[in-house]
Amino acid sequence: MTAVDAAMYATHLVFAGLWAGSVLFTTYAVLPTAMNGDARPGPLSTLTEKLQTISRASALLLLLTGGHLAATNYTIGSLTGSGRGHLVITMVVLWFTLAALVEVGTAKLSDGFGQQKVRQPAREARPFLLGASLVAVLLLVDAGAILGLYY
Repeated sequence: MTAVDAAMYATHLVFAGLWAGSVLFTTYAVLPTAMNGDARPGPLSTLTEKLQTISRASALLLLLTGGHLAATNYTIGSLTGSGRGHLVITMVVLWFTLAALVEVGTAKLSDGFGQQKVRQPAREARPFLLGASLVAVLLLVDAGAILGLYY
């Protein structure tokens, strides 16, 4: 393994974990706080912006690093004709799904917080962030399965 490949793997794993963890934390801790009305829109808006930043940066870095890893480790035939390749394709689909769910969920939160509302935007964002949390966990399971087939 070259130093570039090692850096790509490390970056890919760090940002995948950061993205998944941020989504899970928001769903587990921030969303219930907002739904209970226990926080003000200002701090919640800041947290939502941080999630958007992490999500967008992670999506971009995962696209770049994952593209490099796929290009150096797979051919079209191995992506479409092997179990490991199918897991990689599944990961890409889940990646797009996670990005979309986080974008919709955070947009609903941001819009409501901008209107100085807390409970209603949290209720509206909840299904999207719950879905994003499920997808984040599935992505981590998929990554583990890919690594399990590798070794």
